[in-house]
Amino acid sequence: MNPGSVAVAVVDDTDMQLWDLYELSIACSVFGQPQPDLADTWYDLWLCSPRAETAPPGRGFSLRASHDLESLVEADTVIVPSVPEAVISEGEPVAPELVGALRRAADAGARMVSLCTGAFALAEAGILDGRRATAHWMHTDDLARRYPKVRVDDSVLYVDDGDVLTSAGMTAGLDLCLHLVRHDLGAHVANQLARRMVIPAHRSGGQAQFIDLSVPVTDDDSLGPVLQWAVEHLDRPLSVDDLARHAGMSPRTFFRQVQAVTGTTPLQWLLSQRLARAQSLLESTDLSVEQVSERSGLGTAANLRRHFAMNIGVTPTDYRRAFRRPHLAGR
Repeated sequence: MNPGSVAVAVVDDTDMQLWDLYELSIACSVFGQPQPDLADTWYDLWLCSPRAETAPPGRGFSLRASHDLESLVEADTVIVPSVPEAVISEGEPVAPELVGALRRAADAGARMVSLCTGAFALAEAGILDGRRATAHWMHTDDLARRYPKVRVDDSVLYVDDGDVLTSAGMTAGLDLCLHLVRHDLGAHVANQLARRMVIPAHRSGGQAQFIDLSVPVTDDDSLGPVLQWAVEHLDRPLSVDDLARHAGMSPRTFFRQVQAVTGTTPLQWLLSQRLARAQSLLESTDLSVEQVSERSGLGTAANLRRHFAMNIGVTPTDYRRAFRRPHLAGR
C-alpha cells in the first residue's frame, strides 16, 4: 500500500520560533524517515517553501526546501505546521502565495492538515469554512474571532473531518500524525512506529487538551499499573468497579482519576483500547471475526461490527482486507 506524498509548507524559514521547529520536526520525523521493516512503501516527504533550492545530500536536518509552494498542488497530503508569529501576535495576513497554493491543493483533492497555528492558514484559504477545527487552546479564541465561519473546538487534541484534519499544538500534532499513519497503513504500523518514538500508541482526538489539576494525582502512581493491567486483560468483561477495586480506589475516585489523566471516561478509554486490540488482531492474525471480538473483549461479532462502524467507519472484514500484514496476505 503506497501512502503517497506528504508536502510540508515551510513559509517563514528565516525567523522560526522554537515551537514552530518542534511541530515541523514532528512531520519530518513521522513521514520523512523510511520504515522499510514496517511498510513496503513509506511516505515521500517534500519540504515546500517560497525560496526553494536544492537541498544537500545526507541524513541531517535542513530548512532548505527542494520544492516550491506550487508543489503543494501535486501532493496527496499537505501539512501546514505553523504560520509566522506575526500572524498570531500582530494580526498580519497569511502570506498570499501560501493561501493560493493551499486553495489549489484542496481543489486538486489533497488531504489538508494543520498542526497548531497552521489552522490559520487553512482558515484564511477558506478550507475550514463550515467545518469543525482546532488549534492550541491559547490561539483558539483568535482563530474563532478572525474566522467566524469555522466551528472552532478548543477542547480536543485533534479533529478528523475526513479530507481536512487539524490539531492542537505541540505533542497533539504528533498524535494527529500517528493518526494519519494509522489511517493509511493500519494500527500495527502506527503502534510499532509509536513504540520506536517512545510515545503512547494512540490518544483519541476527543481527549482534552489539558488536564484539570484540581483532581489530586497520587504520589505512588497507582493509576498507571491498573491501566496496564487492564490492557493485558482486555479479553475479560471488565467494569469500572473491577478496575477501581484493582487500583484500591472507590469507583468515584477512580472515575475522576482516569478522566483527569486521559481526558475521557474509564469506559470510553476501555473501548478505545479494545478497538485498538481488535485492529491489531485483524491485521496480524488469521483469527475469525468472532475470535477477534472475544479476545479484544467486545463480546460478539455483531458487537465488534457495530463499534467498527461507529468508530472506524468500515466493517472488520473490510479493515482486514485493507491492512492485512503482507506475510499473511498470501495464505
